Amino acid sequence: MAMQKILILLSVVVLFYSCGAPTDDKKSQLEKLKKEQEDLSKKIKTLEDEIAKTDTSKKAKMLDVEVAPVAVQPFKSYVEIQGKLDADQNVTISALMAGTIKSIYVTEGDAVKAGQILAEVDDAVLRQSVSQMQSQLAFATDLYNKQKNLWDQKIGSEVQYLTAKNQKESLEKQLQTMNEQLELYKIKSPINGTIDEVMLKLGQTAAPGFPAIRVVNMGSLKVKADVSENYASKIRVGNSVIVKFPDAGKELDAKVSFVSKVISAMNRTFNVQVSVPTDADLHPNMIAKMMVVDYESPHAIVIPLNTVQNSTEGNFVFVAEKNDKGQSVAHKRIVSAGRDYDGQVEILDGLKEGDTIITVGFQDLEDGELIKI
Repeated sequence: MAMQKILILLSVVVLFYSCGAPTDDKKSQLEKLKKEQEDLSKKIKTLEDEIAKTDTSKKAKMLDVEVAPVAVQPFKSYVEIQGKLDADQNVTISALMAGTIKSIYVTEGDAVKAGQILAEVDDAVLRQSVSQMQSQLAFATDLYNKQKNLWDQKIGSEVQYLTAKNQKESLEKQLQTMNEQLELYKIKSPINGTIDEVMLKLGQTAAPGFPAIRVVNMGSLKVKADVSENYASKIRVGNSVIVKFPDAGKELDAKVSFVSKVISAMNRTFNVQVSVPTDADLHPNMIAKMMVVDYESPHAIVIPLNTVQNSTEGNFVFVAEKNDKGQSVAHKRIVSAGRDYDGQVEILDGLKEGDTIITVGFQDLEDGELIKI
């Protein structure tokens, strides 16, 4: 019985191996064929590439491009900043003494001169004191004159004479001081100009430090701007400037007239000023855009910035040249780029006047590729 079981088990094992052997053989054959197919595909691709390079029977594909001649021209780069227009003399005047406004002598638009009285603060109390002081001085003067006459005649003591003289001189000084104080109740214009704004009203209380009247002299105008310290090394007095006033539709050429030496610790800026001529259409606090020339080359090779590409070799452009068959060919040209502004870049080296650069269609070009202009 045991012998029969052993024979049956051996039969099953033999049957199992007899069925599995062909399957394994097919798998190995399939793997071998796949590998051979992969090797053949690589060989076919290699041969196709080699044939394509040497086969001149096919007509070469020519890419459509646009070109532009390289020319020498002036080049400028600008620092663009925003500022505001101000009068060189734009003064806000306040009262020197506190009190009630009793008189206003000007209105907006009036032309005034330096020293002209614009308004007055009520000085009635001080004037009463001046009147009393004048009476005291008159009495002291009479007394002094009498003492002087007696002293000239050697009558009376020297003390009496000196006392009368001292009293008179003291009252004169006090009266002079009071008259000077009366002048402080008058609001005067410190400059020649035009009344731009009257902020006072009759009966209103005025006080030192509070704006009362603004006087503007439009004979000298300037544009002021606070500029980031990043441009401190680029902006200098005398730099050319294009000043634009968008609201007035004005544009003019000018020069930088002032550059502050100190960088503000508050906002890290420095002040730049540009003097501009008087114009009836320009008003203080008007927005101005300044384009300050920070670099200028009168004879530069300038091309569109987008035509300059980058590679491991450096910056390059494609130029169009003729081959010995008279065909147009694209050639890569390594260039050295300088300053750029507003989509244009100065080429310091690599191009010369008379070269022809490819401006459209250069993205897919290869060095030496035929092109159609």
